[in-house]
Amino acid sequence: MTTLVLFGSFAIFLLLSVPIGIALGLSTFTTILYSGAIPLQFLMKELVTSVDSFPIMAVPFFILAGEIMGKGGISERLFKFANALVGNKTGGFAMATIITCMFFAAISGSGPATVAAIGGIMIPAMVKQGYDKKFATATVAAAGSIGVIIPPSIPMVIYGVVGGASIGDMFIAGIIPGLIVGFAMMLWAYIYSRKNNYKGSDEKTSFRYIWETFWDAKWALVIPVIILGGIYGGIFTPTEAAVIAVVYGIIAGLLLYRELALKDLPKLFIDSSLTTATILIIVGTATAFGRLLTIEQIPTQVANMMLAISESEIVIILLITVLLLLVGCFMDTLAAIIILTPILLPIGINLGYDPIHFGIIMVVNLAIGFITPPLGVNLFVGSGISGLSIEALSKAIIPYFLAMLFSLLMITFIPELSLWLISFGD
Repeated sequence: MTTLVLFGSFAIFLLLSVPIGIALGLSTFTTILYSGAIPLQFLMKELVTSVDSFPIMAVPFFILAGEIMGKGGISERLFKFANALVGNKTGGFAMATIITCMFFAAISGSGPATVAAIGGIMIPAMVKQGYDKKFATATVAAAGSIGVIIPPSIPMVIYGVVGGASIGDMFIAGIIPGLIVGFAMMLWAYIYSRKNNYKGSDEKTSFRYIWETFWDAKWALVIPVIILGGIYGGIFTPTEAAVIAVVYGIIAGLLLYRELALKDLPKLFIDSSLTTATILIIVGTATAFGRLLTIEQIPTQVANMMLAISESEIVIILLITVLLLLVGCFMDTLAAIIILTPILLPIGINLGYDPIHFGIIMVVNLAIGFITPPLGVNLFVGSGISGLSIEALSKAIIPYFLAMLFSLLMITFIPELSLWLISFGD
């Protein structure tokens, strides 16, 4: 009955449009009152101890780094370089937009932040180039989801903390899957553009022009190299890498690109603090919610139920995939990782999956949730920029959803795509 109260109250709060972090906390509080066997101090203790972690400190710093770099002239330079590579091809503007999102993903670690930073520039620019507004918005919203797959990734940090996995290995493992998802989206962008006669620019791309745009964007492109190289080279931890990203972003914006002024910093600090506060509330309440699940032995019950359905590894992993896709439609990515990792990771390990590979599967699954209604955060950000309705955007994004789903199946059933780069460090 306690389990029913926990999930029932959570569902009611969601139906009442209570924010996910508050809904998790209220449902936990309600269950504690109903149970009577758990002290009220349990909730307060979990809210504090869940965020009292050195690895968790990477989250606010990566958020701040993304805010700074989004305002420091980096987005425009990344696009110019991407456009120099593919701009003269059929659908070149769309493919350049996706590549730009992939570059920015290697800086921000956030899906919505990627959509906001790139969408404000690229959606109007694509429409001006003759692209359909729905396709342009869907392209940016979908490509923004790569923000949590290509490292650094905030969900990967949370998975590493909850699942006891190496955050550095998670970052390295996400590189190839992120590229696969990006290339799958570029393939659809090319097919759609060819069908609708969206030609590239008439300018012939020369090696000299590519080099010039590359050199102009070099301070942005070197950021992922510093972050991943430093982490995997043992020079600094992921948390320290996040701090370095902030310092580097300020230097690049103020001194190198000179598109960021000192007067801009207070607003960036405030915006990132608000985002961080929201995320840490979700982390705290989701941790308390998940701990209650463990007390009620729900993870064990779910694991036994899934393993009893079939002896086939393929059937079970597909069931897990369907579960994660459904959860991604209704629950915040970070909350889902905190709650479901203790439930699903033991099942994955029992099936023979490496914890790092399984973490990538979870992150890619839940990344799809950024573009699936009713939650679909990227859809709301894209809609806010373009003025399109969520319904129209949801239809336009279906082909990108299928591209991500195909990529997910590849990543799930070909472990080497996630683990190959890690093997070089062994």
